[in-house]
Amino acid sequence: LEATGHWYWMVDEMESAGHRPHLANPTEAKKRMGKTNKTDALDAKGLAILLHNGTLPESWIPPGDLRDQRELLRTRMALRDLRSSLKHRIHAAIDRYGLHATGISDLFGVRGRVYIDRVLDQLPSHTASMIQMQLASLDQLEAQMEAIEERISAVLKPSPAVRLLRTVPGLGEILAPLVWLEIGDVSRFPHAENLASYAGLVPRIIASGGRIRHGGTCRNVNHYLKWGFVEAATCAVRLKAYRDSHIGRLYQRLQPAKGHGRAIVAVARHLAEASFWVLRKQQPYKPPAPKQV
Repeated sequence: LEATGHWYWMVDEMESAGHRPHLANPTEAKKRMGKTNKTDALDAKGLAILLHNGTLPESWIPPGDLRDQRELLRTRMALRDLRSSLKHRIHAAIDRYGLHATGISDLFGVRGRVYIDRVLDQLPSHTASMIQMQLASLDQLEAQMEAIEERISAVLKPSPAVRLLRTVPGLGEILAPLVWLEIGDVSRFPHAENLASYAGLVPRIIASGGRIRHGGTCRNVNHYLKWGFVEAATCAVRLKAYRDSHIGRLYQRLQPAKGHGRAIVAVARHLAEASFWVLRKQQPYKPPAPKQV
């Protein structure tokens, strides 16, 4: 079957019936079939031929428990995005009426909430009412995220793999379980570079006529894993503890010429490859030894 958005239940049914499911990468499979027309019958026949020839591009099928546990972190990410969206809306509503919160770094901290309550009377009635409603929704989201984080801690914290990943710079209580669940069985990656590519942290190579240039990173990747490593890299380079470490020097070397974005992606790639070795060798993170000049 093709890796669509609703393959979980189909795989469960096939496995419970004693079959061995094969999850095909639809984009790559269509390239290999080379058919101009598309019907369900043609697709089924083409996938059967690829499977028979041993050329079917397959995607990894995580175990049922792992698929279920992934929903903890993915739901938290979705709630976090909703929280950020509400905060941006409240910020914009207050700024539209010139009521900038000068001297307050966090508009949603203790001082910030006091400030919002104070300026509500200065806003038009409907705008003030909508801000109050969004603040209530924000409080509900915070409570739900705390409940999810407690469940994550109870379910995933005892894992030896999570404890090992927390030795990688930037991977903490949330990002370490996220990386572990999204990687799954690390042995399915032949090399550390394959894991970095799966996480969307390796630039495309465009070579023609003896000229080689690097393009942007691929889009058909695990976006949860990519976000996790980029977030970990962003957090790590800001900490003084890592300023003189390998990742700090890597960022400082690339940032002036390449810019912040590409430098962070380079650090994130190092963290992805380091996570591969941490899980493969079952050893805590060790920074690379400095090159001998």
